[in-house]
Amino acid sequence: MPPDYSGQNLRGRSFKGKDLTGANFSKADIRGANFTNAILKGADFSGAKAGLQKRWIIGLLIITLLLSALSGLFSTVSVVLMYRTLCKDIIAGIVALITLAIFCIITARKGLLAGLGMVAVAFGVVAVSAVTFASSVQGISIGLLVLAFAGVVTSSVTFTFVFSFAFTFIFAIFFTIFFASIFAIILGNFFDVPIAIVFAVAVVFVIFSAYIGWRSLKGDERDSWIRSCAIAFAATGGTNFYGADLTDADFTGAMLKNTDFRKANLRRTRFYEAKKLDFARPGNTILSNPAVLNLLVTLNGRNKPYIGANLKGANLIGADLKEANLKNADIIEATFQEANLEGANLTLTQAIGTNFTKAQMTGACVEAWNIESTTILDNVDCRFVYLLEDPKPGTDDRERRPSSGEFQPGEFTKLFEEVLNTVDLIFQNGIDWKAFITAFKKVQVENQDTELVIQSIENKGDGVVVVKVAVPENANKEKIHSDFTQNYQLALAEVEKYKELLQASNNQNANLWLTINKLVEAEKSINVQIDNKVENENMTKDSSRKIEIGNIGGDFNASGQALNLGEISGTVINTINELATAPEADKPGIKELLTQLKTAIETDTDLTAKDKEKALKQVKSLAEAAQNPQEKQDLADTAITMLKGVLTNLPTAAKLVEECGKLLPLIAGFLGLS
Repeated sequence: MPPDYSGQNLRGRSFKGKDLTGANFSKADIRGANFTNAILKGADFSGAKAGLQKRWIIGLLIITLLLSALSGLFSTVSVVLMYRTLCKDIIAGIVALITLAIFCIITARKGLLAGLGMVAVAFGVVAVSAVTFASSVQGISIGLLVLAFAGVVTSSVTFTFVFSFAFTFIFAIFFTIFFASIFAIILGNFFDVPIAIVFAVAVVFVIFSAYIGWRSLKGDERDSWIRSCAIAFAATGGTNFYGADLTDADFTGAMLKNTDFRKANLRRTRFYEAKKLDFARPGNTILSNPAVLNLLVTLNGRNKPYIGANLKGANLIGADLKEANLKNADIIEATFQEANLEGANLTLTQAIGTNFTKAQMTGACVEAWNIESTTILDNVDCRFVYLLEDPKPGTDDRERRPSSGEFQPGEFTKLFEEVLNTVDLIFQNGIDWKAFITAFKKVQVENQDTELVIQSIENKGDGVVVVKVAVPENANKEKIHSDFTQNYQLALAEVEKYKELLQASNNQNANLWLTINKLVEAEKSINVQIDNKVENENMTKDSSRKIEIGNIGGDFNASGQALNLGEISGTVINTINELATAPEADKPGIKELLTQLKTAIETDTDLTAKDKEKALKQVKSLAEAAQNPQEKQDLADTAITMLKGVLTNLPTAAKLVEECGKLLPLIAGFLGLS
C-alpha cells in the first residue's frame, strides 16, 4: 500500500532515490525535502507547501542586506568617480557623462549584456589611453569612467538578486537607499564631494538598477539570464525534485516557489492552480516556456498561440483551448481529456500517444497531424473537422469532413482509423526525390525488423507534401520519423553539394547536367512496391506491399467510400474540358494529350478497377496543373511519378505502358518538366 504522508511536517526530510509510487503528500510541509531521483508516479502533492525552510530564509535575508549594502556602495562610488573626473578634466568628464548615458540607454533598450559590450569598448579605450596619455589626467579620467561603468553593471546585477530574495521591492529599495546615504556621507567627506549631489545621483543609479532587476524578474527576454541565475541561487536549499519521476503526479494548488524540477519527468504531471511555479527552477522541462507554464497552471489557452510549442506530456485535462493555435506543436503523450479544442488548429501536430478522450473537437483543423495506434480518440465530441488549414482566413475553404451534415457517434474515430498505424513525413518545401529515396532505403536497412510501406503521397499545395508510411502496430514510430528526418537532411546536403559542383562547371558540362537530370527523373519512377527487407530479397512478388497512392481528402465523400469510376471519369473529363483546344488539328495540345491518356487508361484490360481509379485521379491532377503550369509544377511532377508507379504493376509489353511512354514525355514538356 502506498505510504500516506498527508498533512505531515516533512521539512528537510530526504527521500532520495526511493520508490514512492502513489504516495500521498497532500497538504504536507515538504519545504527543503529532497526527492532527488525518487520514483513518484501518481503521487499526490495537492495543497503541499514546497520551498525553503525558515533557516534558509533567514540566511537569504542576511544575504539581501549584504547585497543591498553592496549596491548602495557601487552607486555612490560611481557618482564620486564621475564628479572627480569632471573636476579634473571638464572635457573628459563631459565625454564620460555622454558615454555613460549611452550605456544606460543601451542597457535599458537591449539588455545588460549589450551594456556589458559597451564596457568592453570602454576598456579598449583605456588600453589605448594608457599608451597615448600614460601620465595625463585624460587617461586617468577614462580609467575612472570604466570603473564607474563596472559599478553600474554590478549594481544592476546585485539589485536583481536582491529582488529575488527580498520579501518586497519596497524592502530592497529602502535598504539600498539607506546604505547609499551612509556611503554618500562617508565618501563625500573623504573625497571632498558635495554629499547632496552624491546622494541624489546615487538614488538615480539605485532606481535604474531597480528597474533592470524588476524587468528581469518579470520574464523580460532581454535580461532573462539574470532571472535564471537569481532563481537558481534562491532554489538552493529548497524542495528538490531533480531527476525525479513525477509521471501523473498531482500538484494541484501546491506552493512551489524555490523548487528544483531540473531533469524531472513531468509526463502528465498536474500543475493546475499551483502557486509561485514561475519562481521554481525548471531546467529544460516544458516549464521553461512561460506561455506553457501559464497554460498548465490556469488551463486557459483560449485563442492563444502555441505554434511549435513543446507540450510533450502536458497535463491539460479540462483545458479551454478553443480556437487555440497548436500548429506544429509537440503534444506527444499529452492528455487533453475533456478539453475544449473546438476550432483549434492542430495542423502538423505530433500527437503520438496523446489522449483525446471525451475532448470537444468540433471545427478543429487536423491537417497532416501525426497520430497512430496509441493516440486515444475514445468518445470524442465532434460534429465536423477540417482536413486543410484555411489558406485565406475567412474563406473557409478547408475540406470539411463530413462534406455535409455531421458525424454520427463513433464516426470521427472511424475516419482516422486507417492512419493510426502510419508515420507522416512532412515536407514544407517540396521533396527532393533523390534525397528521399536515399534516406528511405537507409531507414529500411536501419529498421530491418520493421516493415515499412509507403501508403500515400499527398500534395497539399504551397510546397507542402505529406508522405504517409504504414508501419506495424508495435513499431517505434518516433524513432522511424527521427531516423528518416536525419537521413533525409544528410542526403539533401549531399545532393545540394553535388548540384553546386555541377553548376560551377555548367558552361563546360551542359550535356552532362542534362544527362544527370534525366537520371534523377528516371529515379523518380522507382518501383513503388517498396519492401523494407535487404536488397537481395525479391521486392516485386508481394503485391500486398505496393504503395497505395491516393488523393486523400480530394475524391472522398461523407461516408468515407471512394467514388466509382463513372463519377471519377466524369470529373476528369470536366477538368480536361476547361483547357484550351489546340489551334492546329494535326498538332495535339495538352488537352488532347490528356484526353488520349484518359482513354488509354479506361480501355486498358490489364489494369484493375482500383488502379484505374488511382491513375484517373493523377490525370485529373495533371489537368489542374495545366491550368497554371508555372505555379503547379510540383503537383504535375508528383502526378507523373504516381502514374509511373501504377505502370510498374503492368507487363512491360502492355499497351498502356507503350502509350504512356509516348504521352508522358509530351505532357511533361507542355508542363515545363522536360
